[in-house]
Amino acid sequence: MTARRVVIVVSDGIESLDAVGPHEVFTCTNLVVGRTVYEVQLAALSGSTVRAGSGLRLGVDTTLAQVTELHTLMIAGGQGMREAVEDPATVGEVTRLAGCAERVTSVCTGAALLAATGQLDGRRATTHWAFAEWVAARWPAVTVEPDQIYVRDGNVWTSAGVTAGMDLALALVAEDLGPEVAHSVAGWLVMFVRRGGGQSQFSPQLRSAAPRHPSLRSLVSWMADHLDEDLSVDRLARQASMSPRTFARAFRAETGTTPAAHVEELRVDAGQRLLETTGLTVSAIARQIGFGRPETLHRAFRRRLGTTPEAYRRHFAHERHPDTHTPAQREQPEHEQPEHDQAEHDQEGAPT
Repeated sequence: MTARRVVIVVSDGIESLDAVGPHEVFTCTNLVVGRTVYEVQLAALSGSTVRAGSGLRLGVDTTLAQVTELHTLMIAGGQGMREAVEDPATVGEVTRLAGCAERVTSVCTGAALLAATGQLDGRRATTHWAFAEWVAARWPAVTVEPDQIYVRDGNVWTSAGVTAGMDLALALVAEDLGPEVAHSVAGWLVMFVRRGGGQSQFSPQLRSAAPRHPSLRSLVSWMADHLDEDLSVDRLARQASMSPRTFARAFRAETGTTPAAHVEELRVDAGQRLLETTGLTVSAIARQIGFGRPETLHRAFRRRLGTTPEAYRRHFAHERHPDTHTPAQREQPEHEQPEHDQAEHDQEGAPT
């Protein structure tokens, strides 16, 4: 197999981990697989080195103009992107490379440079949370989703800042070589194969603010380990030694969400991991994570991810367990699953 050439665009003022992190993921993949599957190069508009915002100097392998063939284009971000997006030469070269690449990606504010080329027009994208408003205002044709670790829209992938670039690179490895290789690489790098798992790639533990109240803080950790149990408001209130009304109000005030919504998010998150890493049927997964019925799991996936468990598994884990189930065990096609929705999870006293 011909090695995939990955070109990481760097410039003065970049966040060093935006480039070094993904570089390590790709080169570690070569080590795990035992052959060169990725040829990684750092490319700049000019010069032999770039100086990161931290002061670290990085050696440059080639200039943008010298790159004529590549598989994956990756734009490293950082404070320097505010200047880069205004430089016609940089924008022009990145536009050219994006047109040649099979896959176009960015880390952090690298999304701004992609937006400047028009690559993100009409697409969903993400960037570092601190720069999301700037990107959204500067390029209104881009749908910025600031709460995501990374976003894929067609052949264009964008990620949040700094270490999120490693999450993105690992997802690209999974896309190219399958989830088992990605898991091995994650093990070598001592990182999560997915932060909490999931297509949205945003852990519910991170999305909700950490409670300050000691009993609520311990309860949040407890919930994640007891998803198959009764996690209704009454049950959680008893666990926290509060009345149901006091608990519901305190939980929303401290986390910014309702107990039921948080439980649903935790269960969806767990369901994603099981779909990625096991051959369990959707019905079995629904029972294991506390949804009970597969229809409930389907509705939650539709709400949270805009997809179905079956479609999610086909996209993320079809290479891991292609023949796990007999025909009788396989799930029903998507169109046979119930599509009606319900909003009880948004109510403070909703059953979970």
